[in-house]
Amino acid sequence: MSRAANADERNPAGRVVRGAIWAAAHLGSIVGLLVAWEVFARSGAVTMFMLPPFSAVAARIWADGVDGNLWLNVGLTLYRTFVGFLLASVIGVGIGIAMARTRWARWFFDPIISVGFPMPKVVFLPVVILWLGVFDVSKITMVALEAVFPVVTATVLGIQGVGHELVWSARNMGAKDRELLWQVLLPAAFPQIMTGIQVALPIALIVAVFAEMAMGGFGLGGAMMQASRFADSRGVFAGIVEIAVIGYCVVKGLAVLRHHLLLWHQEAVSPSTV
Repeated sequence: MSRAANADERNPAGRVVRGAIWAAAHLGSIVGLLVAWEVFARSGAVTMFMLPPFSAVAARIWADGVDGNLWLNVGLTLYRTFVGFLLASVIGVGIGIAMARTRWARWFFDPIISVGFPMPKVVFLPVVILWLGVFDVSKITMVALEAVFPVVTATVLGIQGVGHELVWSARNMGAKDRELLWQVLLPAAFPQIMTGIQVALPIALIVAVFAEMAMGGFGLGGAMMQASRFADSRGVFAGIVEIAVIGYCVVKGLAVLRHHLLLWHQEAVSPSTV
């Protein structure tokens, strides 16, 4: 164990102070960017229409929050994001397990994953609109379609990467296929699966916003497109800031969830630089 880790164990207050310093350092670049945005927008180099000051954008976000439009749009975007993300996670883990454990599933799904993963799934957007319309079902379908591939890939790689000695030991102790899967393979592959899920979540948010932009209606993407049609530059930049904040929060939230779910794993007790 490092000297810093020993010092943290002896002095919890110092650990809190050190964490606060790191948090302030992380926020420093964001604050600097916002200050530079405000100064440049007010310098006269660009018009207020091209780049409204951050203070004006923040005032617009506050006004949207007061009249309720912000919470409606955020709620709809997060609903579509998380429903599609959960569908992608469940389906992706199921397909990944099947591909890693059975030859016929790998024979069937491997070409689809190999072709579909690098392919931009937005090309299916016109088909999804034709089949399902432009409402929540079609937007959630696009989210799930895009987010499922990293989950499948991570699950397959995670299960295939489990050490043979673990499998042999479980077999020698009389473990059946179901016990081997639930008690050995999935726990050992869980960190890798969580990595795929962490990759899928921001993809889900990106696709949800894009689908709202393309299909219209309420939601952060739809609100940005409506603001653009009415030449409301403050509304457009307000949407960018809102999406950035929400994306940061959901990604950090999933990272915290990963840490708690993997308290038993080596990565939770290893020293971290974050």
